[in-house]
Amino acid sequence: MTRREIVLAAIDHKETPRIPIDLGGMDSTGITAIAYNNLKKHLEIAGGYTRVYDPYQQIAIVEDEVLTAIGADVKPVPLLPKQWKPSKLPDGSACEVPEKWNPVLHPDGSQAIVDQDGIVQAVMPANGLYFEPVNSPLAAASSIEDIGKSLALIESVDWPSFCDEEYAGLEKRAREIYQNSDYAVMGNFAVHIFAGGQMLRGYEQFMVDLLADRDLAHRLLELLTQVFIERFDRYWKAVGEYVQIVNVNDDLGTENAPMISPELYKTMIKPYHKRLFSHIRESGARLFLHSDGSIYDLISDLIDCGVQILNPIQFSCKNMDLTRLKSEFGKDLTFWGGGCDTQQVLPFGTPEQVREHVTKCLSILAPNGGFVFNQVHNIQPDAPSENIMAMYEAVRTFTQSGCM
Repeated sequence: MTRREIVLAAIDHKETPRIPIDLGGMDSTGITAIAYNNLKKHLEIAGGYTRVYDPYQQIAIVEDEVLTAIGADVKPVPLLPKQWKPSKLPDGSACEVPEKWNPVLHPDGSQAIVDQDGIVQAVMPANGLYFEPVNSPLAAASSIEDIGKSLALIESVDWPSFCDEEYAGLEKRAREIYQNSDYAVMGNFAVHIFAGGQMLRGYEQFMVDLLADRDLAHRLLELLTQVFIERFDRYWKAVGEYVQIVNVNDDLGTENAPMISPELYKTMIKPYHKRLFSHIRESGARLFLHSDGSIYDLISDLIDCGVQILNPIQFSCKNMDLTRLKSEFGKDLTFWGGGCDTQQVLPFGTPEQVREHVTKCLSILAPNGGFVFNQVHNIQPDAPSENIMAMYEAVRTFTQSGCM
């Protein structure tokens, strides 16, 4: 079987000769650029480029040599800039960033992204590792009319200004991966409905809207959904011939519970998820949802909305026990993640502890298919390269032992 066939068979809960592996198929299954530079050095891979395509999270594009070294099976088609330029990561190591990504360095060591109107869009504190978005553009909106007049701002959500590639560029890259390799191709559609409201209104204000100003919230969610459906149609026209999996994002959980009650989700968010997800499913694409945290109470609704693949399976959170999830939802979902804890085990364990931990996770998730190996969210800067490779060695050993 080809890599593409193995991934698709796993999604369809069919028998595969080995566990498929993903690193970097989308912006929450990847590796931060500092960890990536360290891993390349560990693997003695010289040359190439550490290109930070998601400057907010500092996520690197994973190059072919690294994909081969770890045995990966998936390649992404993210929105990219037309041009790159040299830069430095917080640890001083080299990278490239989008040409239009221009942080302002302040005397205290912090950095800020400032738009053409002088409004700060994102900040990285001194000694920080990530940029955080600030100054939500619709925070001051006070009426449905205000929301309706803001279509241009809504249309800009999840389409970063520093990525100026056009659909023709996406099509070209998707076609090249599909025709010149046997990787499964992940379409990084990467839009948010729930989190889109938070980004536009501000986290706190949007949560208030959901309870205290539902008409305004519904109007915003309606417009977001319509914008994303129209965007998907343009996106799919460009890449649909070559892409097998489409990812969407929407963080719904905290460490201990969903961000909103299941009842509020059903009333305020689910109708828009279902409309968008159903539209994507009609294209024939397999639908992948990234949602962090404790989301057990929402999984049945997400399946009803059309979700086929769930990521990152953050099993350290409340009610996210892997055995329970596999037992209750394993026939309806493919678990894309849950292979290794990135908060404690991967950065702080020994290589042997990592291997034991991964083997335990695989013994629960791998049987009967419906599983693609990925760590829980992105590999962080403090993860030792020895531990990263121990993680992938455990996957290979598990397959060779016949435990699938």
